[in-house]
Amino acid sequence: MEIKIINRSRHALPSYESLQAAGMDIRANVDEPVVLPPLGRALIKTGLFIALPEGYEAQIRPRSGLAIKKGITCLNSPGTIDADYRGEIGVILANMSNEDFTVCDGDRIAQMVIARHERAEWVECDVLDETERGAGGFGSTGGSKGL
Repeated sequence: MEIKIINRSRHALPSYESLQAAGMDIRANVDEPVVLPPLGRALIKTGLFIALPEGYEAQIRPRSGLAIKKGITCLNSPGTIDADYRGEIGVILANMSNEDFTVCDGDRIAQMVIARHERAEWVECDVLDETERGAGGFGSTGGSKGL
């Protein structure tokens, strides 16, 4: 699939790090380092602008290495970039650790997954089909006892 992109950053285009990777790493495009204090958050710009085809979205997700090693995640995750959005892609990073984290220009800060989606049409009714689960909520489908 081809997607139009404008790259106003100082970095290479987003790229897949392996042949079967679902997500492409995207990089920070900042003029000076951004310090995220513990429990702090910031919108980190990427310098990227895209035009997705109708019926597709780009999902912005945390990088697992940053999450486990440094406690850095993306708020509003996955963040959705709609096909009609033409502004700069920004990533809301949050520091869930007890130490400051510094985002530097060019750091790989998140991953982007391109995904097809459907557009739903609601059909109002008075009764829904019965299922084995029914109205069971959180934890109602089994799993470990005592959790």
